[in-house]
Amino acid sequence: MEIRTPRLILRTAEPDDLEAIHAVLSDPRATRWWSTPPHETLDQSRDWLDAMIANGPDHPDFVVEWNGRVIGKAGFYVMPDVGYILHPDVWGQGLAGEAVGAVIDHVFSTLEVETLTADVDPENAASIRLLQRLGFVRTGSGERTWNVGGVWKDSLFYALSRAVRAMKLAGQAPA
Repeated sequence: MEIRTPRLILRTAEPDDLEAIHAVLSDPRATRWWSTPPHETLDQSRDWLDAMIANGPDHPDFVVEWNGRVIGKAGFYVMPDVGYILHPDVWGQGLAGEAVGAVIDHVFSTLEVETLTADVDPENAASIRLLQRLGFVRTGSGERTWNVGGVWKDSLFYALSRAVRAMKLAGQAPA
């Protein structure tokens, strides 16, 4: 499975993606708000990548390529929760929004799902802005929802309906 955007290729993960994925998942900047601490070994990243591959090619979870280089992942490891992580070297260029927008549109056009969700660390301002730009609205919050490396993290919960996304794409503000 492959999705193309103006700058990106989003495709099914392959075993050859290991080193590039490890470069992302072992970087403390990239994993600052991720659900696990930075991967310390290639084996940790291999297990993570193997689980992503095991979901199968029809599962809407993709590695993200930019200029021929795997720079992260975007998609739905578990429906309907969107997840994404990109290497910090490519932050600030709109690539996350492009990738996440593409996977959201793919899911709404191919699956019978009405609402997508996201769980974001309250301190992750860039991710919150990204979700809001894509049309997600905050639906709640939770304290001590994730234990990452022995540190409890809080969550803000967001949701995006099929109808709101369609309005956003049509250039209309949601009601």
